[in-house]
Amino acid sequence: MKRVAAAMASVVLVTVLSGAMAMPAVAATVPASAAPQAPSNPVPEDPTDSVRAGEYWLDQYGVREAWKTTRGAGQKIAIIDTGIGRGPTEFTGAVVGGTDVSGVGASDGRSPVGAVDANHGSWVGSLAAARGTGNGRGMIGVAPEAELLSISVGFGASSAKPFTDQIADAIRWAVDNGATVINMSLTTNTLDWDTSWDTAFEYAFDHDVVIVVAAGNRGSGTDRVGAPATIPGVLAVGGVDPSGAASNDASTQGITIGLSAPSERLIGVSADGSLVQWNGTSGAAPIVAGIAALVRASHPGMDANNVLNRLIQTARPAAGASARPDKLYGYGLVDAAAAVSARVETVSENPLGSLKEWIRLYRRADAEPSPEPTSSPVVIPPLPPVEAAPAAGSPLLPSRDSVLYGSLPLGAATLAAIMIALGVTAAARQIRQARVSREPSRTTNEESLTS
Repeated sequence: MKRVAAAMASVVLVTVLSGAMAMPAVAATVPASAAPQAPSNPVPEDPTDSVRAGEYWLDQYGVREAWKTTRGAGQKIAIIDTGIGRGPTEFTGAVVGGTDVSGVGASDGRSPVGAVDANHGSWVGSLAAARGTGNGRGMIGVAPEAELLSISVGFGASSAKPFTDQIADAIRWAVDNGATVINMSLTTNTLDWDTSWDTAFEYAFDHDVVIVVAAGNRGSGTDRVGAPATIPGVLAVGGVDPSGAASNDASTQGITIGLSAPSERLIGVSADGSLVQWNGTSGAAPIVAGIAALVRASHPGMDANNVLNRLIQTARPAAGASARPDKLYGYGLVDAAAAVSARVETVSENPLGSLKEWIRLYRRADAEPSPEPTSSPVVIPPLPPVEAAPAAGSPLLPSRDSVLYGSLPLGAATLAAIMIALGVTAAARQIRQARVSREPSRTTNEESLTS
């Protein structure tokens, strides 16, 4: 039985937040072919705000540098999760649409689903595109001018509707409602996936949508990446700690990991507006999804394949990686500034694999049509004529075969036996007569003696 779980770890309330060791951003130039959208003029950030100071990934992963080019305007990020809360100020103007596919949430996707994971969707959404609380304060997302679509799903027993059906419905709704990036901070803890996901994910790829998914966490029981992170063409995100090393509990490993991003000491806005500090690749994924939105905003017209290629080709090598891609880090640590501005060769295919090709190879028995009949009939030569069967006769009367092969030989043998018997009898009689004629008469002898 498949185990379905949100890719999240333990959560504690935020107390005092402090900045982390910064990593220099990679210097890059804007390619001549790009036509980036001019960034807006946001309110300057308040340097005394502890929440902004706690978002170490903004500087460490080149996000603030990328904001000089774009803040994600014009992009829609679909958050397929437990639903984004209605109340927090950080989501004012950010959530522009939503739906519920679980059957137990609100029709607009803004009523959090689940007794345990209800806040999960709000935490994820806040990392992607939170707006802050005003005056340059409060939590801000990686793409603070991108729009969010809230799609609520139910994990485990929180919904009677099959989880696979919920995800398939959620992806189609997101695509049909203009999503350019889809974030899925969830895992099934199994390598394979339901066939209904084949068509749903293909539908997103065919409509030029970038799909970003969480790789899962060892701390929540995921020892290796599971679907949807194993589906070809999606960008699976692993997690690292503030120093850039692979997280022991808040990440996992697998050959399908494409990038790594922070998964420890993250900040999230709960459905009721409270802030929490939390860990997990559930948070690493929306950071990358937000950066994908920045790339799409800075390169209008760029297709999803080249957005993904730009993200992985501009990633910074991880100090602990032994290969590229690496089973812990993928192609390296995501770099927002380089992804937005560096020169990168274009590609014609998804660098993370082709789902269509995978289906052709591994679902071939189901996908191939039945053989069609030949265009012309096959000529079969006629069989030789059958001899007429002999007329049926009475079983009590002799037949030709019984007379020829039964009665006549038997009669001949009987006649021969009779003739032999008669001959033997006649011979015996002659012998006996001859013997009698040679013997003297006893009466005659006796008469001679008496006389």
